[in-house]
Amino acid sequence: MLEESSTQERFQAALAASLFAGMATTLGICAIRHFSAWGRRHSTTFMSFAAGALVSASFLHIIPKAFSMTVHAPWWLLAGFLILHLVNRFLAAYVCGHEQNHRELVVLGIVPMLGIGFHSLLDGFIYSVTFAAGVLTGSLASIGMVLHEFPEGIITYLLLVRGGITEGRAAGLAFITSAASTPAGMVVSWPLVDKISPAMLGELLALSGGALVYVGATHLLPRVEQEGRRFSLAALAGGVLVAGLVRALEA
Repeated sequence: MLEESSTQERFQAALAASLFAGMATTLGICAIRHFSAWGRRHSTTFMSFAAGALVSASFLHIIPKAFSMTVHAPWWLLAGFLILHLVNRFLAAYVCGHEQNHRELVVLGIVPMLGIGFHSLLDGFIYSVTFAAGVLTGSLASIGMVLHEFPEGIITYLLLVRGGITEGRAAGLAFITSAASTPAGMVVSWPLVDKISPAMLGELLALSGGALVYVGATHLLPRVEQEGRRFSLAALAGGVLVAGLVRALEA
């Protein structure tokens, strides 16, 4: 039986799943870089989609899951939101000064990258926990998780480019933070999997949810509303729809 698999088999399955997730994200980065001119022209549309997807995924999946795992989730949710806010304030005040280009980099590039990167790292933890329970359990949990990897790579890359980072550097940073971080998180967390209680995982999920809500609602949505481009509302609805479909498949 799959659920009676050895520890080595479960580790190999978890590693394969996390690598597959990283490959899906990398394909997203490569695809949008190949069509970079088109991506730059429609970057506001992608920001709208990203805002809808990040906020909806947080409220439909991450936050309810965290709340079901620990009574302390509301505090960690608030902490995730405030920590990213404080990071943004620190970078804007002490790193960027008053230069508009640097502020643009922080608002549209670095802070969203940090939020998405932390979430991707946590995905690796989730692969360890689910596959430690059994190959079948982990495989079923992976289906919904992998679905969001491809657009995640596109979103991270475009936000970095929109923030003023060169395309080559944006691709490298997007790969490290949104693609490589998932298998890295899985490998790092596997030896600790017995010590990761459901409550602790719930706290980390809530922290991740708060960070993603901050990125979507505080960084991306106001920018989209300010620019008021055509089809931005449709793109926002598309992001909500994708998050809803992923949630439905995971249910």
